[in-house]
Amino acid sequence: MFSSLVLLLAAGQALATPSPSTLKSRLAGPAAYVTTSDLSRKLSSVAAPVSGRGSGGSSNWELTIDDTASGNKQTIIGFGGSVTDATVTVMNALSADKRNQLIRELLTPAGADFSFLRHSIASSDLSGPPAYTYDDAGGKADPNMQNFNLGDRGTAMAKMLAAMRSVKSGLTILGSPWSAPGWMKLNRALTGNANNNSLDPQYYSAFAQYFVKYLQAFKNNGATIDAITLQNEPLNSQGGGHVTMYQSADEAARVTQQYVGPALRNAGFNTRIWAYDHNTDVASYPRTVINGAGSYVDSAAWHCYASNLDWGVLTTFHNDYPNKHQYMTECWTSPQTSWYQSSKNTIGPLQNWAEGSLMWTLGTWTQASDGTFGPYIQGGCSTCRGLFMVNQAAGTYEYTIDYYMLAQYSKFIPKGAVILSGTGSYSYDGYKGIQSVASRNPDGTRTVVIENTFDNDVYVHVTTKSGQVWSGNALARSVTTWILP
Repeated sequence: MFSSLVLLLAAGQALATPSPSTLKSRLAGPAAYVTTSDLSRKLSSVAAPVSGRGSGGSSNWELTIDDTASGNKQTIIGFGGSVTDATVTVMNALSADKRNQLIRELLTPAGADFSFLRHSIASSDLSGPPAYTYDDAGGKADPNMQNFNLGDRGTAMAKMLAAMRSVKSGLTILGSPWSAPGWMKLNRALTGNANNNSLDPQYYSAFAQYFVKYLQAFKNNGATIDAITLQNEPLNSQGGGHVTMYQSADEAARVTQQYVGPALRNAGFNTRIWAYDHNTDVASYPRTVINGAGSYVDSAAWHCYASNLDWGVLTTFHNDYPNKHQYMTECWTSPQTSWYQSSKNTIGPLQNWAEGSLMWTLGTWTQASDGTFGPYIQGGCSTCRGLFMVNQAAGTYEYTIDYYMLAQYSKFIPKGAVILSGTGSYSYDGYKGIQSVASRNPDGTRTVVIENTFDNDVYVHVTTKSGQVWSGNALARSVTTWILP
């Protein structure tokens, strides 16, 4: 089934690729697209910004961007979501034609044009029960990896990622485990016990080989992995059914420098290693890892769940480690989160040197009568809602508000775009205000994304350091994207 799907998807990519004439038309004049909080407009074309000050309503806002070489900041790898077991399960519930259509819409200009994905290495909280890893070995120690096996779910994950990469060869795919196999841990338990829920040092070498085996197995299934983190949310250790493992920063540095880094290189992999994969409130963690294993670690990965979330932590990190990269790798979306959840937690990181942004998760079932989505594991996130949802009974899918808000960035800030310095963004109490980020794109256009969380329209003036002024309306409670020639 998947081999034919790959061929269909590859063929579909050619249909979705913009023609040279389309790119030229983008350069000919300005354009604007908007998504509103009530979804009355979804990536809809609206009146383009005008050259000059223009005239709008009573509410005006001033922004600036430095579109000269002095304003260049980080280079973007892309935007997207996490491919969990839940995502694979719901996608495989669709017909081949529907799944083909969905993947093309996710990964090409026919839709959101995502170019950055994260996948769960074995179980996460968005896996159906039971929890598993790729070498459970019946709970018995297996330091030589003789029982390593992707199993049905791991194989399905690898094949789905391969199908996605067949559509977009330039995808960046990050792999993150929620736990090592239980027998590698001091408590010898995959789930159910938060005590001694960390690696047993005698199995550090086996842990490194686990990553080697995983990368080899996925590559053999056509899914090359670009980067890994050693542990999802290493400071989050829970009992119950949730899959977690604790790993201190000092241990992460030691394991990376002495075991995982050398093992990957000795096996011939150039897979990047990213530090941390957790919240901004313990900013010392990736610093410790990089200080101890900087020859192997080139990036820091951040999540959005700190109680006093401050994306400025990323700018401080950049100032101290200007040659390292940063990414926002997880932020949940749900009916419980705001209409601007995926926008707020993309624009904030972009303003502070992040090179990409990922939502949690890519796909789930539609909401059940008890208010849950899933599939999910006991103790996992039952109310996490994907960027798309699949209705199993109808065999259909639909996109959520979080998809459309994220697509206001992903469709118009392509991989290779350079973020530009800017001023004027401000939010009052309650996150009411105007936030903006701009980029210079590989085709020579400039993109300006304007997030308006006010309950009224705002007329926005953007002054560029190159000497231009552009003006246009930002609808109330919306994200608007301008394309400037």
